[in-house]
Amino acid sequence: MANRLQNVTESLAVVVLLHSGAQAQPPAATEQLQTGQRVFAAQCGFCHGRDAMGGETGPSLTKSPLVRDDTTGDKVRALLRDGRVDKGMPAFRLADNEVAAIIAFIDDQRTNANGARRTVDVADLQSGNAERGRSYFNGAGRCATCHSPSGDLAGVANRLQGLELLQRMLYPSRSRAAKVAVRTRSGETIAGTLAYRDEFTIALTDATGRYRSWLAREVTFTVDNPLDAHVEQLARYTDDDMHDVLAYLQTLR
Repeated sequence: MANRLQNVTESLAVVVLLHSGAQAQPPAATEQLQTGQRVFAAQCGFCHGRDAMGGETGPSLTKSPLVRDDTTGDKVRALLRDGRVDKGMPAFRLADNEVAAIIAFIDDQRTNANGARRTVDVADLQSGNAERGRSYFNGAGRCATCHSPSGDLAGVANRLQGLELLQRMLYPSRSRAAKVAVRTRSGETIAGTLAYRDEFTIALTDATGRYRSWLAREVTFTVDNPLDAHVEQLARYTDDDMHDVLAYLQTLR
């Protein structure tokens, strides 16, 4: 597949047993891989990187023994279904075809990882085009909607260099937690920090530190998450886009 991103952090692997005697998965079609890339970037990219090669908080799946030994996809399928709450990974409610596409995409990324671009190499971090990056920043990437080279990004290349700058660009600090306001059927409004959200549940931690949750269909709510735009951007970046924007940010001194 074109436009693969490469690993931006070192990986931590989870160890599982080989599912012996199972029949290997057939090769994935291009359309399935494209679906897998899109769904993975939207659902998993913030932790594991949109390329499955590692993110700020999640390990590289291309180096995971679980992926390597899971010839049928059953273990990855179970992991997506059940999550790993103890490790901070939630369960996902995805359609069967989306799960199959994610599995195919991860496997394809693992297979092709050796030939992909190595963003941890110093030379590769310098391989982008700053002028194209500036155009993307102000145009298609819509980065200038929230950021300014003379404002919050002034001197950013003096504060952050190389891989650290790339990591912060793709996976910014989570110190600005998402805020949520829930309005119940009785008319009560409760505000706090977003604690959990899926298509069925909305939960927050209120000002007293109390965890409160509701069925999403039984309340109305608004969420203000300053990182939503970065999550969406992960699904749009191409390999060249990422390196070009990085090159542009490196000029902001």
